[in-house]
Amino acid sequence: MEPAVKPSSVRNLLVRTLLFFVSVFLLRFVYVVTVYGGSCTVGDYCLLSSPVEPLAVAGTTSSAAASAAVVSVHAGLGSPATPALRVLWTSREWRKAAEFYSSVFQDLVVEGFLSPSSKCLCVDAPAGYEVLALKEIGVPDAIGVARKSAPPLVVAGGDPLRLPFKNESFDFVFAGQSLDRSKQPADLAVEIARTLRPHWFLVVHTSAAGDAYSLNSLAELFPAFINVRSREINIPDSSKPLREIVFQKQEGASIVSSKGNSHDNCPIPEYKLQILQSAEPLIQEEPLKPWITLKRNIQNVKYLPSIADISFKQRYIYIDVGSRSYGSSIGSWFRKQYPKQNHTFEVYAIEADRAFHKEYATKKGVNLLPFAAWVRNETLTFEVNHDPDNHDVEKGLGMGRIKPVGGSNGRVSTGDVHAIQGFDFAAWLKRTVTERDYVVIKMDVEGTEFDLVPRLLKTGVICLIDELFLECHYNRWQRCCPGQRSPKYQKTYGECLNLFTLLRDSGVLVHQWW
Repeated sequence: MEPAVKPSSVRNLLVRTLLFFVSVFLLRFVYVVTVYGGSCTVGDYCLLSSPVEPLAVAGTTSSAAASAAVVSVHAGLGSPATPALRVLWTSREWRKAAEFYSSVFQDLVVEGFLSPSSKCLCVDAPAGYEVLALKEIGVPDAIGVARKSAPPLVVAGGDPLRLPFKNESFDFVFAGQSLDRSKQPADLAVEIARTLRPHWFLVVHTSAAGDAYSLNSLAELFPAFINVRSREINIPDSSKPLREIVFQKQEGASIVSSKGNSHDNCPIPEYKLQILQSAEPLIQEEPLKPWITLKRNIQNVKYLPSIADISFKQRYIYIDVGSRSYGSSIGSWFRKQYPKQNHTFEVYAIEADRAFHKEYATKKGVNLLPFAAWVRNETLTFEVNHDPDNHDVEKGLGMGRIKPVGGSNGRVSTGDVHAIQGFDFAAWLKRTVTERDYVVIKMDVEGTEFDLVPRLLKTGVICLIDELFLECHYNRWQRCCPGQRSPKYQKTYGECLNLFTLLRDSGVLVHQWW
C-alpha cells in the first residue's frame, strides 16, 4: 500500500510554485521600469510581451517597426496608440520633452497661430516629441520628417532639403532648431516656405537671433513672410533660453531662390545702425606717426562677429583686394585672427602684381584673380613703386598702383610701369555674392579706393558688404624723412576721413586699416 502524501509536502510545492511566479513577475516589473521608465500594467507587458511589438526605446527602433509605424500614421493620424507606443511615450525622456513642446504649442493655440484643425508638419524631428505633443493637445493631423531612422509619427529617410510633400500642403510648420543645425539654412528655408499655405504660420526656435543683425539674417531667409511675433522661451535643463519666432506667409509672394541676386537700391536698415553704434570711433585727428597710430588702432577694432551672431547666411566669403603675398594678410591675419564663429569661408585674392601669382598656385582654398580691381573692364598701367617705407622693395616685391592708360591722375611716378587688365569690381561682386551671403572685404589698393568706393556706393553694391577693412592712402608723414610727406599721393588725411565717414553714414561697418 502506497504511503499517503503528506499535507506539508503539498503546501511546500504550492509555495515554491507561487514564489516562482512572483519572482518572474518582480523581475519583469524591474526590467520594464528600468528600461522604459514607466509603470507596469498587466494587460500590456507585466507577464508576457507580444512578439509583434518590438518597439521600445526612442532612437533604437528597428527599421521594420519604424516603417510599420509610418504606415500606421499615414493610414489614420490620431488613431489610438498601440501598447508598445504607449511604452515609448511614457519614458521619462519622452514625457519631459513632450511636456515642453505641449506647453509651447498650447501657447500658440491661445494666440491663434495653431488650431485643432491645422494640418501640421514638424521639420527635422528625429525623436518625434513635437508630433506627439501636438496630438496630445488635440491637434491630430500632424506628422514629422527626419533624415535618418525615426520613431512612429515621423517619416524616416526624408531629406530636409527635399521634403516629400506637395507645395502648400500644410497650415502650420514647426521648424524647431532645424535652421540652427543645417549647413544650408537658405536652401532649407526655401523648402519650408514651399510646403506652407499662404496666410498660415511658421514657427522657428533658435539659439541665435538674439541681436538685430542675426534676426534680420533669419528674416531674409523667408522673404515671402512677415515676422508677427518674437519671444524668449526657457527650455528644460538649460540656462540659455531659445528665441521663438512666428512668421506668417503672405498671399501672392513669390519664393525667392537662395541664389537670387541683390537690387541696386540700398536703404539703411535699423540693424545696421545698431551695429555702427557699437563700432570703434574713427581717428579724427591726423596722426603724426601714422605707421604707429594706425597699427595700434587695430587693437580697438570691433569685429562684426564679436558684436553679432553671423548665423543664417548662405555662404561666408572673404575678399582680399590688393592681397599682395599670401602671408601679407590672408595667412597672417584673416585665417588666424578674424573671428569666424566656426564657419568656413571662401577666400578670394585679387592681386595684379605678377610677382605674387606663383605663390598662390600652392595655396589651397584661395581663389586668385590676377587682375586689378577697377571701375570698368579696360587695360591699365600698373606701377611697382619704390617707397622708402616699403621694406619689401629690397626683396623685389613692390606695392603696385594702377591708373588708366595715358593718365597720371596727379600721381608721382616712382617705379616701373607695365600694362595689366583691370576689371569692373562692382559688377563682379554683384555677380559673385548675394545679400544672403556674409561678405568681408579688405581693401589695400594704393589710392584706387577713391575710385572704387564711390563706384560701390553709386551702384548699391556696397550693401552686399557686411564688413570692410579699408587702408586709405594720403600724403602722410614719412617714417624715413621727418617733416616730409609722401610724394606718392595727392589726397589728404581729411579726404580719407571724409571717405570713412561717408561709408559709415551709408550703413557700412568700415574700419581704418593699416
